[in-house]
Amino acid sequence: MTLAEPKTFWTRDFILAILGYFFLFMSISLFFLYPLFFERFGASESRVGLIMGIHSLMAIFIRPFFGRLIDVRGRKRVSLSGIGLLIIIVPLFHLVRDAGILPLALRGLTGLGWGISMTATITICSDLAPVEKLAHSMGIIGVAGLVASALGPLAAEETLRRLDFSGLFTLSSIFLGAAFLFILATRESPRAAPEQRQARSSIFRRLSIPTILLIAALPVFHGAVRSAVVYFIALFGRSIPVGRVAPFFFSFSAAAILTRLWIGDISDRYGRKQVIFPAAGIISLNCVLISSVQSQGMFILTGFIGGFGQGLIFPALSAYIIDILGRENKGLALSLYLSLFDVGMGVGSPFFGWISDLAGYRTMYVVAGAILLISSALFSLKAPPPPRADVSRPRIPEHEDQTTR
Repeated sequence: MTLAEPKTFWTRDFILAILGYFFLFMSISLFFLYPLFFERFGASESRVGLIMGIHSLMAIFIRPFFGRLIDVRGRKRVSLSGIGLLIIIVPLFHLVRDAGILPLALRGLTGLGWGISMTATITICSDLAPVEKLAHSMGIIGVAGLVASALGPLAAEETLRRLDFSGLFTLSSIFLGAAFLFILATRESPRAAPEQRQARSSIFRRLSIPTILLIAALPVFHGAVRSAVVYFIALFGRSIPVGRVAPFFFSFSAAAILTRLWIGDISDRYGRKQVIFPAAGIISLNCVLISSVQSQGMFILTGFIGGFGQGLIFPALSAYIIDILGRENKGLALSLYLSLFDVGMGVGSPFFGWISDLAGYRTMYVVAGAILLISSALFSLKAPPPPRADVSRPRIPEHEDQTTR
């Protein structure tokens, strides 16, 4: 008996893997409120920023190294190793008594565990989805992350109100334990043979340096423009003013979730590049639209349009890079994509902050939209189409199949 080809997302193993990813994301999102912990110590903003930021820096640095290991050693093994590291590290936050070296080191180690486990767990989820719906699977996985990033801070706030930070650290450990058990119970899809990985990875090596840079640039620019929205929209909304900014984020998240659930497979049906440029165009034009906002209703509408564009581009662009590197190298492809996007977020924040200091928020959003539109146009014209994907899933003999159950 061979491993059956899934015809729907909602198989036992896909649901288990998605739950594992959800609880992993929940455990990390609780720490969005961790800066409040240092108020009691009178820590400077720069010190708190360093403690919080080293988590992301470590994740960005480590992903490309472990991306290849995910493909060679197996997604499940690497995922459980990363989650296991987090299970060891998070309880040590109970020992933090100041804003010194200990919280800095612990945040760096959680970034290491997060960078490893997140990429491997996403890869597990994608492997368990129908192979002809790669982009759609990436979209649905993203929905789990969006929901967790929304619920995590709410859970953290309620926990702090009732139990203080000791309860938050304990809750994070509980979520990690749940993530570990769900991934442990998931049956991993068989990996491609080494010769198959080598044959497909050679496609990427045949690309010219300018082409590689062109492909790598779009996730960076996308991340940079995303940072202009995420990090500055609250300040922009206050400067107009348009009242509350929370409805913007709600409409953004709602649109991104609905888009990924309903039409997340559009690039699977019509092609990656046929979706990437229109999606980038929607985000670019929406940035221009944000620059002209004068009312609360328009402000909320721009949030919805931005979420719609984001819901389209993430599945298509991540699937494009996977197709270019080869689906047998999915772990490496995802790690590179996520790292490039995060680099864009990190670089874009100070860059667009500088633009806003010089010319104001409205001009900043026009510049952001122009950058993404130009880069996506160059990508559309010059980037190679992905090779035709071989969607056949490797089969394994019955006696091997039993070892994965």
